[in-house]
Amino acid sequence: MTKTTMPAERKIILNWINKEASVLDLGCGDGELLALLINEKQVHAQGIELNDIAIQHCVAGGLSVFQQDIDTGLSEYADNAFDYVILNQTLQQVKKPDFVLIEALRVGKKVVVGIPNFAHYKARARIFFKGRVPVTDALPFQWYDTPNLHFLSLNDFKDYCKNRNLKIERAFYKTGNKQTKLLPNLFGEYGFFLLSKNN
Repeated sequence: MTKTTMPAERKIILNWINKEASVLDLGCGDGELLALLINEKQVHAQGIELNDIAIQHCVAGGLSVFQQDIDTGLSEYADNAFDYVILNQTLQQVKKPDFVLIEALRVGKKVVVGIPNFAHYKARARIFFKGRVPVTDALPFQWYDTPNLHFLSLNDFKDYCKNRNLKIERAFYKTGNKQTKLLPNLFGEYGFFLLSKNN
């Protein structure tokens, strides 16, 4: 993967994370992002994943990944144990997103969150015109096989951060592989946020 073929959000996350930082990726999947951060930013990285096959892929690639259900918490990690915690396409799939995010902000000085936007105009149009649960490029699952348990918009997440007194240090919205600047809650398929605790 070259810089020109790299997904836009990976470039952004690479830009947000400092060189040689400590990183914990919650729901790290096959470890592609972790491997990229290690290679490009020389981070000290760990991952947590539930899927057996994904863990085997990570371990085969030399990554430090542990099997755990993050809905049970991160009690084995001390406060501020990591410079960054990543929740990329994970938060909407856990049973207790509020608890998971609070735990991520406890063990990480900063948290990167990436979420799909369920209020994207294509999703709205499918509900309005067809009366069907949206199936789009960003939300490719049918209602019966989706891993997503929580359906939120970009504005919902920003409101949540405001209500929880969380600071959004940076935000990036994309559709396809391009940045979305105009009305992101309507036109953005995904949102990415760099969060920290307000002191």
